This record gives sequence, C-alpha cells and structure tokens, in this order.
Amino acid sequence: MASKPLRPCRHPGCAVLTREGWCVKHKPKHQRRLSAEWHDWYNLPIWKIDLRPAQLIREPFCRVCAAKGIRTYATVADHVRPFRGNWALFIDPENLQSLCKHHHDKKTAEEQAEERRKNGEK
Repeated sequence: MASKPLRPCRHPGCAVLTREGWCVKHKPKHQRRLSAEWHDWYNLPIWKIDLRPAQLIREPFCRVCAAKGIRTYATVADHVRPFRGNWALFIDPENLQSLCKHHHDKKTAEEQAEERRKNGEK
C-alpha cells in the first residue's frame, strides 16, 4: 500500500513537508483525544439509519429556536448529555434533541470549554 505523499504543513507560510497535514511545530494542541475512540459510532447504521433520522422526524425544528418562538429546521440530532463513550447513553432516544447547526456548534463549544476548565487547560 502506498503511503500518503509529502505535502507542506497546513500552517500558513510553513514549508516543512509532512504526511500528517501539520508539522510537529504547528500541530494543533486541541485535537480529538479520548472522543476519537467513540467518534466513529456516528458512522454506524444504528446512528445513520435509525437514531438520527428518527430524531429529526420526531422533532423537525431546533429546540432552542422553538423555545424563543422561532421556527428553524433542525439539521443536527444532538445528545442532550454528552455520552463520553457510554453506549447506553449514545443510543438512548430520550437523550437526543434536534438543533440547528448554529445552536449545536454553540452548545458543543461551551461543553468543550467546560471540559478544558475541568482539566486545567487554557
């Protein structure tokens, strides 16, 4: 099997050649860590064919927007409580809510910031 071709680092102005996208000096500090282990669960048929579509059909509008009286179609089936590798929580339909991309991204950013605070990161 052929390996990936060498390409310049993604950091603007860095010409170091790498197969990983980033050179050692510019590799982002905040990449998926533990979540990488279970992030692939989103590619399983139970998520793609069953849980996600069923949630978006059951609740077609963003829950946060709806609470403000705004009707915005939801595009994301979100876990109310982060499942953090807990399979039962991942597949629990009661732990799902429908959100628009804006509110999902905002919620995720807040959860990640809280996690960094808990771990003493900046």
